[in-house]
This record gives sequence, structure tokens and C-alpha cells, in this order.
Amino acid sequence: MAVLAASTAMPAIAQTTAAQEDADQGGEIIVRGAIITAQGESIAQKRNADNLIDISAADSVGRFPDQNSAAALSRLPAVAVQRDQGQERYIQVRGAPNRWTSVSIDGIPMIGADEGGLTRAYRFDAVPAVLLSALAINKSLTPNIQAEAIVANIDLRTFSPLAGKTGLHVQGDVGYGLMELGDGDQRQGSLRVSYSDGTFGIVAGASHYRREQVTDNREVGLYDNPSDVRANAATQFGPTEIDIRQYRLVRENNGLFAGLEYSPAEGQRIYAKTIYTEFKDDEQRDQYEIRLDRALSGTRNLSGGNLVRVPVRASFNLGEYRTRNFINTIGGDYEDDGWKVNFAANYTRTENTTFLPLVQASTATATSPSVSFDFTRPNFPIVQLFQTVPGATAGSFVRGPALANFDQSTIVNTNASPALLIPVVQDVFTDSYTVKLDVAKELGDVTLTGGFLYADRDINGFLFSTSNALALSPAALAGTGLSFNPASYITDKPWDTGFPLGLTFNYVDNTRMRADLDNIFATLQRQGRFNPANNVPAENRFALTEKTLTGYGMAKLVFEGGQVIAGARVEHFRIGNQGQARLANGALVPLSAPQEYTDIFPSINARFDVSDNLVFRAAGQRGIARPSFGEIRVSSAINDTTSPGTISGGNPSLQPEYTWGVDASLEYYIPGQGIISVAGFHRWVDNVLFSNTQIVGDDAFNSGGVDRSGYLLSSSFNGNAGKLYGVEFNYQQQFTFLPSPLDGFGFQGNLTLIEGNFDTDLRQNIGFPGTSDTIVNASLYYEKYGLSVRASYQWRSDYLESLSIGTGGGVATGDEFRGGYTNVDVAIRYDITPNISLFADLNNLTDAKYTAFQGTRARPTEVEQIGRRYLAGIRFGF
Repeated sequence: MAVLAASTAMPAIAQTTAAQEDADQGGEIIVRGAIITAQGESIAQKRNADNLIDISAADSVGRFPDQNSAAALSRLPAVAVQRDQGQERYIQVRGAPNRWTSVSIDGIPMIGADEGGLTRAYRFDAVPAVLLSALAINKSLTPNIQAEAIVANIDLRTFSPLAGKTGLHVQGDVGYGLMELGDGDQRQGSLRVSYSDGTFGIVAGASHYRREQVTDNREVGLYDNPSDVRANAATQFGPTEIDIRQYRLVRENNGLFAGLEYSPAEGQRIYAKTIYTEFKDDEQRDQYEIRLDRALSGTRNLSGGNLVRVPVRASFNLGEYRTRNFINTIGGDYEDDGWKVNFAANYTRTENTTFLPLVQASTATATSPSVSFDFTRPNFPIVQLFQTVPGATAGSFVRGPALANFDQSTIVNTNASPALLIPVVQDVFTDSYTVKLDVAKELGDVTLTGGFLYADRDINGFLFSTSNALALSPAALAGTGLSFNPASYITDKPWDTGFPLGLTFNYVDNTRMRADLDNIFATLQRQGRFNPANNVPAENRFALTEKTLTGYGMAKLVFEGGQVIAGARVEHFRIGNQGQARLANGALVPLSAPQEYTDIFPSINARFDVSDNLVFRAAGQRGIARPSFGEIRVSSAINDTTSPGTISGGNPSLQPEYTWGVDASLEYYIPGQGIISVAGFHRWVDNVLFSNTQIVGDDAFNSGGVDRSGYLLSSSFNGNAGKLYGVEFNYQQQFTFLPSPLDGFGFQGNLTLIEGNFDTDLRQNIGFPGTSDTIVNASLYYEKYGLSVRASYQWRSDYLESLSIGTGGGVATGDEFRGGYTNVDVAIRYDITPNISLFADLNNLTDAKYTAFQGTRARPTEVEQIGRRYLAGIRFGF
């Protein structure tokens, strides 16, 4: 309140200062400060928007300081980021499940196709920020925005050469840095060249980001319960295995883009744009699973254990993850005599592929060590190994002398203890064709707008599969002239780890191992002993088509002191769903489960300009979120031999989630490109999606005269009603009311408080997966004299990740949560000249650890860290 009072007392001074600066430059406004100009543009767009919206705009040279679009969004109100091995990937708006946020590029709806097609969430790590001019989070919907958005639609707005200054312009950067954990390097570079003469514009660009990274990871397998109901008598319960993992990976984000624009007259434009983005991840894994529940004897519980002769299984691989997007759009705009016409046609292809040739090998029974483990620090269980020696009784074994480290050469490949080679694969491909037309006519204070959109999508793919395993034992490789010995790949380089282990490991040469495995694959295939077509069982494959025909109409009434926009969107949706079910006898049954429905999505958005600086908004809407391709697939595995029969796979009977929602905000615009606002929202959701095992309940899986409506299906299901609600507080301002040089300081910060739950027939008041009840984003910056420094703080509280709903008794049997975490970054820029600046990015300075636990923190399931990251370089713009 003190800041508000000071800021409102200084408008005249702030305006005088700005005017004086303009006058000193002969009336020409000179852009100063990347943060301030971007903040000012964001504020201006928000102030004049038709709906509740938050915007992240590019800086004075049309660039973002962030490497990818997820990072650029992360500072906006109510935005939480989901990271994968430290890299921003998904966006959760208002803490809601990421499937409740839709994405568009220049107003064209996009769909996400992540690994296995089990989510529609869009991967923002594949979209470089350099090709964008702004990112808009539409938190309330108008009828011209796709209805498939329960909490928000994010529109990624690409750079337009005609929107800026005329002439030739070149912007770019080159940077190099280090990863603290593992001493890997990171590098980035981007270049954007544009030309415009006011009538014709062209832009082309490219971006590249690469980092070599080590990721520390510890995981705990399932927790089992005491086998003896008398707690004091139970000797074997708690963690079933401890996984000690380390990943060495090389990740790349690459992008190419180009655009042509032609404007023969004011209000007329035609354009063509193409974008290619790529995410590459080549990942080496070294993993050792200490299989506690398979010990010969001993005790274990939640605090620790002492076990005799515990097998250890190792897993190694050099895997390849790929995500590619090909986005192509042509369109045009026409504006004259109160008419506005916008047309666009788009073709987008997405490809998500994975190939993980995984080797698993174990210690022989005779050489398995004995183990003690301590869970005093649950996230970092300390493991001590011992020799296993004969006991006093013939045939018995006991713990012997302590071992300094784990002897990795005891991981063997013999006929008695064979290694396995598992070609883990997954692919999802989508082809989308979209056409949209929008027409608006101004009639005095009323503007009427209508349009249509047609989207035709083909989705093909398959889930992760591990079905085509090969034995690598000497007997299995007989006649090939090849052999496989896991010990031969052990190097003399110890793990570079920041976690306490209690034992040591050396790296395995996964690159050389992968080359040998590829040779084994090829040799066995030539000999007819391995068929890669069997890598994917037919029941894992899915093929879907989606056709959406949409029409909308809305009216905008402008009056003194505000405006109202009201209308409705009508969507006719048809899905074709084909696949195969495999019966227990091996037979395949073709299945098809089409759906078709029409929905109406009304909405209203009102804005009231209470004063020049105070704005009140209110909105109401209906929205939808459709199941993912993997969830709704008809393909499955069916067992008719049990009673009742069982089915595992997709659920073609899934219905979309529907919501009614209301929003309201009060926004006070203050000097210094500032705002103080509070916003509230409430969503009432029907048909909430969740995973479980329960009765099928319909005829979707019936075939050959067999009624399977009473079978137990392990899949995704629709629950009952739910609600999500919360409040957002936002404050940002440059402190222009302070005396120089302190007037270069500024602050951007927001706090979001969220509540929500849903019910099923088996359980009530379940939290939504992915929903933190508190999200904090804050940045303190200083920008003056060519220096720009920003320290950013992000924190989110614990959140539910996955549900475990019992089928008898209606209680949770093991919900898994993600622990809250804090992330602090510092970005420094210094202008050497108006065209050249130096930069330094210091990321993850808190060395955040990403944790997961089952039910309570006493049952950790994962802890992971990647260390701090440092990058420095040069930026240029001419």
C-alpha cells in the first residue's frame, strides 16, 4: 500500500520526466531498457484487450531474453512450469492440469502429441522464443477463440516484418556456458534477418540451443505393506527397491522460420509463413536397481533395513527422443469502410518418436551383495554394501565384511543369468489441415463479428512398447560370431554426482555398447532371428481422425466507460477411432468406436473503465477439454479366461470434460509501466478424467458375440463433477518515483492461491493432478545506464501427480505427489553500444531438487537434480 500511495502521488513527475526525455530528443521517442519497453508493451495490450488476458511481449528489438517460449511465459501471473530434467517443457495456467490449456499459433489451433499420445499438452520446449513477438494467455474466452480451453488459451504470436520499422534489420546472439554438475557445456545462437519497405516484408531466421548435461536421479520402487497385520511382528515392508541412476544427455532445440508479407494498400495484407522446430535428446542411462524385496533374508521398513544377498539389476542405454513440428500458414487481411476480413489456411505436422534399446543384466545369485540402507534422510537413502558369506548352518548365508564400492563386473551375462536387450519404441504422428475465416463489420458503437473454422486431423501412433525382448546369453547368440559382456564397457571414470551415495560407480561406455547392440540387431535380423516389426504389438497401435466444423457469432457494444462482447461458438466434432484388441489366445479383433456430437459454447466479456487508470472486468464462458489420443484409443489387450474378464488399454467411451466458468478482475494502471491487479476465477467441471480400474459398463469392446460390458478395464475414466477456483494478485512497476539512480529499479510479481477437487463413485474430494495451491513468481530488476539486471524467483507448492484409487473400499492406495520447489535465475545485460550488448544468464542458483513421494514425504519415490547453469555471450541488432 505504501508503494501504491507513493506511485499515485507521482504521476505528474513521471509524466514530466517522460516528456522532458522526449523533448531532449527533438520529439523522437528513444527506446531505453529491454525490460521496461517489453513491460510497457505488455501493459498496453492488456489494458486495451477485450478479455482477461496476460501478455509477455518482446523487447525493444523484438526479442525475448528467454531461450524457449515456456521460459518466456513463466513470469506471468498464475503460470506454473513443469520441467523435464530442469528444462521448461509444459505450462500449467492457474495450476490446472496442462490438458486444460489449449495452444494456438497466430490464432490457428495446435494440438500436442507427446510421448505415447497420452496427453494433448503442447510442448513449449520445442518452440524457440526468437520467432515470436508476443505470447498471450487468454484466461477468459471470446467466441472467436477455440473453446477447447478450460482455464486458458495460449496464443503464440509470430514476428511480422511489416509491423516494425522499415529497412533491413539483423538481430542475433551467440552464447556459451557451463553446466555445474558434470562440467558439460551449453551453447546457443540465433539469427533473424528482416526487411520491409512498408509494402513488402520478408523475414528469415534460425535458432540453436545445445547443452551437455548430467542428471542425478534416485528413485524408490513400490512400497509394500506389512505381510503380518501385527506391526511389531512384520519384518519385510516398505521400499521394494532403490534405484540409483545417472543420465548423461545431449539436448538440442533447433528452429528455422521464414515469412513473406505484402501490403498493397493500408488495411490489405497477404502473407505466407513457415516454421520448423526440433527437439533432440540423446540420452545415456546408467541405472542400478537394488531389489530389496528379493533379498534372501533380513529386515526392511520405512526407516531402513539390513538384508542378505540382494540381487542388483543394471540397465544401460543410449536412447533417442525426437519431437518435430512443421507449421505452414498462408492468409490475408482486408480492412475497409468498417469491414474487417481475416483468412488463414494451415498445414501442421508433428512427429514424436522414441527409440531406447535398453539392456538389462543382473548380478548372479552367488555374487549378490548384502545390503543395509538408511532412510533417515528419505530423499537420499544411504546404501552400504557387504559381502555375502556362508552362515553357520549349511546352505545359509549371512552378511560379511563391508565393501568399499559396488563391483560392477558382477553384472553378468551368462546362460544361467542372461542379459536382455529390449528395443523400447514409441511413435506419434499427426497431420492437421485447418481453414478459418473471420468477418467483422463496425456499425457505430456496435461491431458484429462472425466466422468459421474447419480442422481435419489424422493421428497415428503407438504407445511405449517393450514386447520384443532379446536374450543376449552365449546360447542365444550362438552362431552369430558375437558375444556380449557388460563388464567390458565399464570405464575408469567415476560418476560426477552431487548426491550422497554410500557407494561408488564408474561410467559405462553406452556409446560403444549401442554400436555393438546395433550390430547384434542387424546380425540377428539377417539371420531371421529378430523381426523389428514385432517391436510394436498391434494392440498398442491407434489410428484416429478428428474433424471439427465450427461457426461463431458475437457482438461488441462500446459505450461510454466500457464495452461488452457476447456471443456463442458452435462446434460439431466427429472422431473416427480404429484399432485392434488382442485376446488372451493371441487372436486379434478389429474394433471401431466413432463418436459425433455438437456443442454450443456461449461467452460474455465485459470491461468497465471506472476511471482513466482503473478497469473492472467480468466474464462468463463454457469450455471443453477432450481426451488424449492414447486415452480414447480403442486398441487394447483382452483376457476372456479370468472371471471377470480383464481389459487394459484405451477407453473409447470417454466423454470430454465440460466446464462453466466465471472470471473477474480489478486492474489499476500506475506510472512506471505498472499495474496492480487482483483477479478471481471459478470453474465448474463435469466428466473429470482420471485413471483407474473399474467395470467397462458398455458394449465398446464387444466382438464375436462376447459381452464384455462387465469386464474390469484398466484405463482412463470420467469421474463426476469438480470445481477449481482461486485468486491472483499481480503487481509490477518501474520505481520512477525514486530519485536517480534508484529510479532504475522495478518489480514484477504475482501470487496465485488455488483450491479445487472432484469426485468419483469410489472416492470424493480428490485434488486435481498438477494443481499447486500456491504459485509465486517475482522479479526484481534494475535498468539504467545501459545496464539491465533481473533476479527472478519462482516457487510452487506440492502438487498431486497421479492417482491411485482402490476398487474396493474407495480409498487412495498410493497417490503420488511432486514436491514444491524454488527456482532462482539472474539475467544480466550491458549495452556496449546501441547495437551490441553483452549478456550473462545464471540459472537455477538454488540448485533445485525435484522430488516426488507416495502419500507422505516419508515415502519418497524420486529425487532429481541437474545443478546450476551459467551462460554468457553477445547480442547484436542493426
